[in-house]
Amino acid sequence: MSEKEIAGHLRFEVELISNEEARGTMPVQSGILNPFGTVHAGALIWFGDVTATRLALQGVQVATGGSGFPLAINVTAQLLSNVTSGTLTARSRFVKRGRTIQVVRTEVTSDQGKVLLDLTTSHITSK
Repeated sequence: MSEKEIAGHLRFEVELISNEEARGTMPVQSGILNPFGTVHAGALIWFGDVTATRLALQGVQVATGGSGFPLAINVTAQLLSNVTSGTLTARSRFVKRGRTIQVVRTEVTSDQGKVLLDLTTSHITSK
């Protein structure tokens, strides 16, 4: 598959619900499916990471050159299940919200509430 063919297939919405939680939704569609017809692991992890980063960002304006952006320095992913259709929901919450490092846990679930991905990310603010 060329880059042109996959462009635009990772569509989702992410919002900051509170200072302690971010939530996102992503429809399952053909461009994110693997050869087995289930959601590609990379798409699941990417969706979870973007939701976690939204929480870590906390509305901070990122400066030109990326200063202030919460860089992921560690990503641990447990792929627990998968689906072929529906809408995925990601829910990110802080495990630790320190001055130097932030640790976020994100669960990506199916329409039926089945946990597909358990993701833990650690972030530092770029200088």
